[in-house]
This record gives sequence, C-alpha cells and structure tokens, in this order.
Amino acid sequence: MNDYELFVQGIKKLTGIDLSLYKEAQMKRRLTSLYEKKGYKNFVEFLRAVEKDRDLLNEFLDRMTINVSEFYRNAKRWEVLQNKIFPKLLEKNKRLKIWSAACSTGEEPYTIAMVLSNHVPFSNIQILATDIDENCIQKAKRGVYPERSLAEVPPNIKSKYFIQEGPFFRVKDEIKNTVTFKKHNLLSDPYDKNYDLIVCRNVMIYFTEEAKDHIYKEFSNSLRPGGILFVGSTEQIFNPSRYGFEVEDTFFYRKI
Repeated sequence: MNDYELFVQGIKKLTGIDLSLYKEAQMKRRLTSLYEKKGYKNFVEFLRAVEKDRDLLNEFLDRMTINVSEFYRNAKRWEVLQNKIFPKLLEKNKRLKIWSAACSTGEEPYTIAMVLSNHVPFSNIQILATDIDENCIQKAKRGVYPERSLAEVPPNIKSKYFIQEGPFFRVKDEIKNTVTFKKHNLLSDPYDKNYDLIVCRNVMIYFTEEAKDHIYKEFSNSLRPGGILFVGSTEQIFNPSRYGFEVEDTFFYRKI
C-alpha cells in the first residue's frame, strides 16, 4: 500500500471522509502542496500530524474542499431562478423546502434567500444549508464577508441586505434567520426527502464518476416530483433521464 492509500485509510478512520471517492490526481496535487508547505515529507508523516493537531485537520479540510464562493456567482443563472424557477415552484406551494448542499461559507444559501424574498416574505423562507467542513459552517453562521465576495451583488441588494463594517460586509439578520446550517457529508450521510429545490454548485467537479452517480441518485430521491436541482456552470448532467430528471433550463433539472 502506498503512502497516499495509507493516508486515505487513516483519514476515513479519523473523519469518516472517504477520499477514494474524490478525483485522486486533483486531490493529491492539492494536499501535496499543503503538506510540503507545512514541512512534511510524505502523506504518512502528514497523517500522523493531522491526527494530533486539530488546527491542521481543519486546514486539511479547507484545502480538500477548496472553498471558493461568492454571492450571486454566475449572475445570469440567479436571474433564471428568480424569474422562471421560483414562480413555477411557488404556484404549487408558498413555503418551499430548500436545501443548499455543500454550501461552503454561506454565500449561496444567503443568495437563495435574497432572490426568494422578491416573491415571498422572510417568514415563509426556510433554507437548510450543509457542508462537510465545520470551519466553513462557523464562517457562514457569522455572515461577515470581504468585499470581493460581493462582486456580483446588484447595488440595490447590497445596500438593502448588507451592513458595511470597515472593509467587511455583514449579512442582515432578516436574511441570516432564514438559513439553518448543519454538517453533512454528501457521500455518506442520509438525505432528507420532499425538497422543492436543491442547489449544489461547483462541488461535483471534485468527485469520481461513481461518487457523482451516487449523489445524483440521492438528489433525485430527495426531490418531490416537479422539484428542481440547480447545478454549477461546469457540471451539466449529460444523461439526466438516468436520474429521473429532465432539463428545465441550462443547469436546472426537474424531477419527472
């Protein structure tokens, strides 16, 4: 067994995360640069250190998941959500069940709340947001962001839902209160059911084909008929019918 395989085994025992379901070359490259920067010679040395050092474990999780996120990322897709997807979903139900899966540091679920608030009052908005990385969840709960995270936010939204604090921007409580954050591993934890909308963007690119297949099946089972899966701009599903989906719009799939 090589040192990376030993590392994969050790991390699974330590965290429950199965790195063998992530693309190996990509993951090795990312983690090698981290352990070399920290002064370790190989994956086994790095594993021993991670087992003893909670901060290093958190840094490993951050590097593993590459938490690049911003509000209104790929703004045109959010316009489709606002103008086409939400009106259709709200015809059937005024209180939508929504899940932001792999939510990173919270920009995505807070954006969903802002967009949905154009249609319904905040009291009707409740979003579950999950991630595998507890560091991210803590940052998301704080709801404080550097200006670069708001690069795509329309000016009227920025002034309406954010409070500037020096170089940072804090999400207002009326938005924060619509989102519940929880730790969740897409590859091993159970999925809830009857969602109207699942948003999972810019995460599947890290997984093997086998892992993606598992996740898309789970998402399909979790959506009610007519529910929507919203994916990232590099994550088109080329065989949606395999999972009981049909294309609703670019990067939006409807459960049949």
